[in-house]
Amino acid sequence: MHLTLLQPDLYWQDPVANRAMLEERIMTLPEPTDLIVLPEMFTTGFTMDAAAVAEPMNLTTFRWLKQMAAQTGAVVTGSYVVREGSAFYNRLVWMQPDGQFDTYDKRHLFRMAGEDGIYTAGNRRLVKTWKGWRICPLICYDLRFPVWSRNTPAPSPTGNPAAFDYDLLLYVANWPAARRHAWNTLLQARAIENLSYVVGVNRVGTDGNGHPYTGDSAIIDPRGDVLFRQSDTEGLHQQTISLDELREFRERFPAHLDADFFEIR
Repeated sequence: MHLTLLQPDLYWQDPVANRAMLEERIMTLPEPTDLIVLPEMFTTGFTMDAAAVAEPMNLTTFRWLKQMAAQTGAVVTGSYVVREGSAFYNRLVWMQPDGQFDTYDKRHLFRMAGEDGIYTAGNRRLVKTWKGWRICPLICYDLRFPVWSRNTPAPSPTGNPAAFDYDLLLYVANWPAARRHAWNTLLQARAIENLSYVVGVNRVGTDGNGHPYTGDSAIIDPRGDVLFRQSDTEGLHQQTISLDELREFRERFPAHLDADFFEIR
């Protein structure tokens, strides 16, 4: 899987400027790619002024994602503010080059910023198959909740675990500098406990509320080793990860066979 991570400094609540900036970078990628990952609320920054910036589905940003995916031949994903009726969602859109798409609404809303009082929480985890990989995209604060992120196959009738839920766990974020240690630590923890690659994509700069961001976008392997991390500066990073290496590691170290089974209610 050839990954492309975009770590931008976002224009505050300015979807037109952010789409233009990101489009310029996407259209000048140095190499072809399979998956392009944008941060959380990539059109606005992490805003609680949902009424001012929300879009209906199938409007400008949705169509822009469709165009970017078609022109690059890659899946493009990230979250933005979506309105459905009177409800607002921090919604990740998974857009494929053929125009097929799916969505994930952020489940864990960041109450310390009042997100839980403005947005509606999701209740469905998304796992997509792309280029032979099973990929689970989540959003920012979800990183702190290992049960929701857990790669725990359901037991089969014989009592043996079925296949893994996913091979790549993906977090798009606006994670501030004040809590960067938690971001870096938890990304590695999620990789280790889930025997999975983990990718985290964050932003840099300072938002309209004065909160600074250090990025620290990263690729972590299933051992918890950091294959890539970029801090403090804007950037675009492309890297290939191996499904064969992941499978070989899982065979050599099958900790999932001793996993605890549970249900989320």
